[in-house]
Amino acid sequence: MIRFILVCLILLLYLILGIPVLLIEWVISRWNPHFRDVSCLRMVQTTFKLILWVSGTKVTYIGREQVPKDKAVLYIGNHCSYFDILLTYSQCPGLTGYVAKSEMLRYPLLRDWMKRLYCLFLDRTDIRAGMQMILTGIDYIKKGISICIFPEGTRSKDGKMQPFKEGSMKMASKTGCAIIPIAISNSAEILENHFPKIRPCRVIVEYGAPIYPKELTKEEQKFLGAYTQRKIQEMLDEHEIA
Repeated sequence: MIRFILVCLILLLYLILGIPVLLIEWVISRWNPHFRDVSCLRMVQTTFKLILWVSGTKVTYIGREQVPKDKAVLYIGNHCSYFDILLTYSQCPGLTGYVAKSEMLRYPLLRDWMKRLYCLFLDRTDIRAGMQMILTGIDYIKKGISICIFPEGTRSKDGKMQPFKEGSMKMASKTGCAIIPIAISNSAEILENHFPKIRPCRVIVEYGAPIYPKELTKEEQKFLGAYTQRKIQEMLDEHEIA
């Protein structure tokens, strides 16, 4: 329980101390918006790395060199834990927004930081709002801001991937950006498998080769989500063998 309490304290302190930081960042944005964006990114990444250290998580990262550093991409990963966000966001080379449930908008300060980091909020009960979210994501990618999605729509309870929702893949097919498949193994062992205890464990996060929709067959482009999911599953299968 000590690790869980420490992680909660870090998050709480960050949000409280972040109030004046958000104000300072707003002032900075009047003169240098890009510097503001990058400083917010690095602050959150540093905090996430601290939380992973406090939690005792030992992470093996594979294939990070395959992620383009000079252009926006669409990250697609499997999802078993809240820690998947920390594991992946802490490694993003550039500005990256995550797709989150619209319910996150209920939480003051947290939602302000998420908006500052270009996160998108999905209302799963409103189809029109979902389409608008995708259009916003397309606009972000065109502006050089990567997007990360967990297309299963929710965390897997048994570690097995649920079918990927195809709609979110339009961000790649409409912009031509690379899709970076991410395979995450054992992340539920950090917290979810024995909540509320946080236990030290080993996690594998593997970045697959970039997928460019225009280079695929018409059938593969039509079911881009299923194609990407197969690539992620192949990496997960290799993790089990290893």
